[in-house]
Amino acid sequence: MNQKEFKAAVVIPAYNEQNIIGKTVKALLKFPIIERIVVVDDGSSDNTAVAASDAGADVISMPVNRGKAYAMKKGYEAVTSPIIVFLDADLGESADQVLKLIEPIYEGKAEAVIARFPMTPGRGGFGLVKQLAAKGLHFLTGKQLSSVLSGQRAFLRSVLKPELFDYSGFGIEFGMTVDMLTMDMQVQEVDVNMKHRTTGRDIRGFLHRFRQFRDILGVFIKKLAERMFLKLKCSFPKEHDKA
Repeated sequence: MNQKEFKAAVVIPAYNEQNIIGKTVKALLKFPIIERIVVVDDGSSDNTAVAASDAGADVISMPVNRGKAYAMKKGYEAVTSPIIVFLDADLGESADQVLKLIEPIYEGKAEAVIARFPMTPGRGGFGLVKQLAAKGLHFLTGKQLSSVLSGQRAFLRSVLKPELFDYSGFGIEFGMTVDMLTMDMQVQEVDVNMKHRTTGRDIRGFLHRFRQFRDILGVFIKKLAERMFLKLKCSFPKEHDKA
């Protein structure tokens, strides 16, 4: 990919993020290599769409909330740049770390790049969701990644397929990562200094992590069942072998 072709589009799924989406968008505007920023407003009840548009993004407004995976897919369908970056809406000014995701693809070192966030001691939950994702990934693919659930990802557009987005709820990052490794996609993790909200150890935080755990477990069970079915199907002799 030569310098002339080195262009990227950023897709940001957003739901009720009017207070920070503007900062996230503005942090990206200073990079000439980013030719388009698309915010997919996933049925927000606040002024997320207006704030994103005022900041300089193109906005796709969904009439109702369809979930992050659907919003990501709509953004993917709307852009044509050779590199596509997916970012969370709540990164704020730390979205300016985006070049760390783009550079390995530009340099030909990766087809997909996942952001690895710094540890935040004393914050968040107890790690059960991350453990499920990491162990589930290893069980299904035999490979290990430390940032399975990171929503900050860059892709060479040519390796993306619509079915990578066919997940619901909080299962999108886990399911997509399993598929990426199953496809033998060249994946690289990079350290970033991005920051976004972490869920606390209150009732709201526990409910959030429960939903994450449920959705990831659902994807894991589905993929495990699909593989068992395929293995069982392949083990049956064909009709002409019985004769």
